[in-house]
Amino acid sequence: MRIDGTLTKWNDDRGFGFITPNQGGPEVFAHISAFPRVGQRPRLGERLSFEIGVGKDGKQQAKSIACLTRPTEKPYRLSKPAKRPHKTGLLGRLIPLGFVVALGAYGYSEYTGRVNPQTVTESQTSDTVTTVESSDSLATAAQPSDSPVSVSFHCDGRTYCSQMTSCAEAKFFLRNCPNVKMDGGRDGHGPGDGVPCEQQWCTSPFAK
Repeated sequence: MRIDGTLTKWNDDRGFGFITPNQGGPEVFAHISAFPRVGQRPRLGERLSFEIGVGKDGKQQAKSIACLTRPTEKPYRLSKPAKRPHKTGLLGRLIPLGFVVALGAYGYSEYTGRVNPQTVTESQTSDTVTTVESSDSLATAAQPSDSPVSVSFHCDGRTYCSQMTSCAEAKFFLRNCPNVKMDGGRDGHGPGDGVPCEQQWCTSPFAK
């Protein structure tokens, strides 16, 4: 059964006071713990509604006090602690990491698989070109020169075959130098075939 009354005494420092019932009778003890847990502190002259209960000392006191002059207030509820996210275990962290590593390795293998063939082909082409150039250089070096070998002969007064040192030198003297005493058709002492010193140089086994 609820009873209406007025808060006629209140000690805010100690947290208790007394309510005088509207219907008359003795004052009823009221403790701060019986008031609503939210809202304003109890005030003198405030209209209240309460129930009668028994305290720890065996005396009557007000219970479940409601403040009639205050706007309707929601009952006080203890806020539930926010749920903490479950800690991810070591295995839970390693699985995504392993997936990322595997994906990176696959991508790298695909990339190298596409690049290496091209690199090998370019290397083979370069080696082939180098080999061909080397072969051409060797072939060019091996070919005999079409240009005649220049020999520095000059007329120095020698006129006889015995003074010559080679068939080429004898031919040079026969063609270019005056007063030579060699056969070859110019001096009348041999066949007119233009070949000088046939016995000494141009037809002997030691001719050069």
